[in-house]
Amino acid sequence: MANNRRLIKYEMVALTEECNSRIHNRLPNNLKGPGSFTVKITIGQSIHAWGLCDLGASINLIPSSLYQKIGLGSPKPTTVMLQLTDRSIAKLEGVVEDVLVQVGSLIFPMDFVVFNF
Repeated sequence: MANNRRLIKYEMVALTEECNSRIHNRLPNNLKGPGSFTVKITIGQSIHAWGLCDLGASINLIPSSLYQKIGLGSPKPTTVMLQLTDRSIAKLEGVVEDVLVQVGSLIFPMDFVVFNF
């Protein structure tokens, strides 16, 4: 036997401007993304640098020279191959996991792929 009760409670949902525009068959304004930008970072106790943030990046890279300065031991071997935009293959030394990186007042554990220039 089906339960044919009506819903009595209504809930208000706020839509974003983009959703609202789509419902009304209008195109939303094209917003420019920030692309790439730099932020001040601290790695370990002594490495202070400007890190390049690319919102489209899916891996974190660190050059082997900087990795050796931090002194975190040997990176774990990896089978990952990194193809650059010119279709060349970058030589990777390995992966290091859970490196604490301070960005502003926040601290994040990050994984890095260590590579040779």
